[in-house]
Amino acid sequence: MGLVLPLVKAGAAEEADPRNARPREGDRFVFATGERQGHVVVPSDLLVGGPPVIVYPADAETGVVKDGSRLNEVLLIRLESDALAPETRPYAPEGIVAYSAICTHEGCEVSAWRAEAKILECPCHASLFDPRDSGRVVSGPARKRLSRLPLKIVDGALVAGGGFSGRVGFQPG
Repeated sequence: MGLVLPLVKAGAAEEADPRNARPREGDRFVFATGERQGHVVVPSDLLVGGPPVIVYPADAETGVVKDGSRLNEVLLIRLESDALAPETRPYAPEGIVAYSAICTHEGCEVSAWRAEAKILECPCHASLFDPRDSGRVVSGPARKRLSRLPLKIVDGALVAGGGFSGRVGFQPG
């Protein structure tokens, strides 16, 4: 028991850290890297047709950037609205979609962009995902789509319209 209690306390402290909290409705998005790291993302920051931009959610009330867990990495991609599947359009204002940046196969970062095909690729095992069709698996060893994050635009900024559509990252089974 003495060995388990410190681990339980450490796990509880990690969960209590607001930087680890998952995205929720109202969170804004900030650039994860680069010279604009930490700045709020607006629709005009995203080019139609990609490439995707990696961002973190930030609590709208406190301003805390939720960068304490890699499971909070989000891919924002702007596509032509009329190219989106009907199921995807309600979650994609101005053609902007948001997905978890963590592959559902083995948890690698989905970081490659096949611009000509408008397809996301996980470089670890070559799983391909279609951002126009709710992160559907096109090919590869991944069997589950990327978790989608609904978006809306509030006061000119991109805002989460809710939480992730499913479990983020590696999903056994």
